[in-house]
Amino acid sequence: MKNVEFDSFISESKQGTVRAIRFNVDGNYCLTCGSDKTLKLWNPFKRMLLKTYIGHGLEVMDAQGSCDNSQLVSCGTDKNVILWDVTTGNTVRKYRGHLSTVNSVAFNEESTVAISGSVDTSVRCWDLKSKRNEPIQILGEGTDSVTSVSVSSYEVLAGCADGRVRRYDLRNGKLDTDDLVHSITSVRLTKDGQGILCSCSDSTVRLIDKDSGELLSEYKGHTHNQFKIDSCTNHSDTHVVSGSEDGCVYFWSLIDGTITHRLRHEGARIVHSIAYHPTKNCFISAAEGRFWIWQESEQETEE
Repeated sequence: MKNVEFDSFISESKQGTVRAIRFNVDGNYCLTCGSDKTLKLWNPFKRMLLKTYIGHGLEVMDAQGSCDNSQLVSCGTDKNVILWDVTTGNTVRKYRGHLSTVNSVAFNEESTVAISGSVDTSVRCWDLKSKRNEPIQILGEGTDSVTSVSVSSYEVLAGCADGRVRRYDLRNGKLDTDDLVHSITSVRLTKDGQGILCSCSDSTVRLIDKDSGELLSEYKGHTHNQFKIDSCTNHSDTHVVSGSEDGCVYFWSLIDGTITHRLRHEGARIVHSIAYHPTKNCFISAAEGRFWIWQESEQETEE
């Protein structure tokens, strides 16, 4: 990917600050979470707003689309987790139980359970098929804010401000903890499911082996000290990608850790949220009240 160039397009979200940006499951649409209490659904490639979802009482911090694109789940500083109907824009259900801001939310693979992580140090699991509003499980081992959750078929990952990644194996009722010392603001599984990518507040992205906890690699050169910054792998698991507090997105080779791209966001101080397309060499990023769509330049064909 060293020879690949990206073209970018900028859109104004008109949501105050965009707290998070996420692709849907097939990468055709994206969600933006606003400090103005709204959640918005976009066609990012046409830069077209499709729907606005209103129901949170305060800032929306995170969101995700379901596996069949029929529902959304979101969370915010109002302590609520909300399930939405995509088409009508109506609230299906509000889940109350967290004691403070909910930072992160995710569906399980079948989109039957929502998993949320909060400043109250807990991870909570909500059954979306039943009518009960209480969590079906509370994972309360954290000692500081749960900043990020990620879910695989039978595991829940929780990244915490206490510097620990907790991996809950729901099949066997097992908990594994890896201490990375520094506050973690993002946890993501690699595409092959074998690695956990962690954004740490000492300006380092760390890749650890999911099963053993062994540190596989570190990625440095960006700035991450004060804010919640996302990282992820690209569509083909060959590069690590992260936002930064210097207004750029950084790419590193997954294998040797060298920086291959540094993409500046004009007029932006902090690029805090990013999401990579599931199958294409394309990603979206958010900084302040705007978001960027980055696509591989048509002239570039080499990878």
